[in-house]
Amino acid sequence: MVRFGNKDLARYPFLREALSYVTKYDFRLEDLDNSEFHHLVKKAERKIEQYVFNGKLEYQIDYNKTHEIIVQEEVIIFLISLLIIKAISIDAVTKKFALMESMRFEKYLIEDLDISNQDDKTIKFILYKIFEDLFKTKIDLEVNIYNFYKIKINDYLDHPIAFHEREWNLVNRTVNSGYVYLDGSEIVRLFRNELNLLIIERIKKMTPERIPYLISAISHSMRVNWEKLYPPLRINPHNAVTPPCIQHIYDQIDKGENLPHPARVLLGTFLIYSNKSIEEMLELFKRLPDYNEQITRYQLEHLAGKRGNPKKYYVPSCEKIKLSNLCFETKICRGINNPIQLVSRKNN
Repeated sequence: MVRFGNKDLARYPFLREALSYVTKYDFRLEDLDNSEFHHLVKKAERKIEQYVFNGKLEYQIDYNKTHEIIVQEEVIIFLISLLIIKAISIDAVTKKFALMESMRFEKYLIEDLDISNQDDKTIKFILYKIFEDLFKTKIDLEVNIYNFYKIKINDYLDHPIAFHEREWNLVNRTVNSGYVYLDGSEIVRLFRNELNLLIIERIKKMTPERIPYLISAISHSMRVNWEKLYPPLRINPHNAVTPPCIQHIYDQIDKGENLPHPARVLLGTFLIYSNKSIEEMLELFKRLPDYNEQITRYQLEHLAGKRGNPKKYYVPSCEKIKLSNLCFETKICRGINNPIQLVSRKNN
């Protein structure tokens, strides 16, 4: 039987085998106030600060220690991180943390799915276990095609990405004998949402008997800092009407949800029409879990006609908004064909 190496468990601390590895040493989250765990709490705190407040994926596993110490520390740091996020209890923080942490695991998965590891039975076993046990999907290495894996068509079509992005449509994929063929990075991208939801679910299911004082202090400080940086959105100036499609986008941002590309274009063009500066718009977009200032600034300047093509983009029509499934029409929308027609109206 193939057994996990400690290094493998350190890279994938969400596996049941990883959790059992630390529980056999009588580790309990309630004991985190003990000084022996303080260096691990500090590392978890720094990781969350990098993720949530800086949007940076800089966390590194320290492989200079013994294998036994590595796996214990990494699994405990993962659990501490989840507990801090649980104690903060802000949906937007939870979702941003889950996205960044899933991106870290994606990096490891892509590395391990590389064909250079095809003869490593331990790596193959852990990858198949991740996909089959956690994601309920079987993937197979296609030995006749370099660096490709295959997944049954029905399993492939269970993922929304297969419908929402053109490159993922079956007509644009290699299909043979009931299987879709993907390389390592594509396999990981296909399961991106499941990995993100897995972490959120783990956070929600945490039910410690008590929250250690040190964790409570850290989570309280982070919550205060977050609420100072991101107070509830107040977008409606002078009692003006906010188009329902735009209000829905604001609500999604407040909840910490990521926005699909059409929603970002709609919001960006609407804010430009509303005479918001690039800096004002960035303050709003920075609330998104996947915010990248350089990319967002470029896209907004492009929409405003200040970058690349001097063409200024207009707010999409209601017809186009409906085609993008972004319409949330109410009675105030009667007789309009573009949300900007509501801007001059006032609420009663």
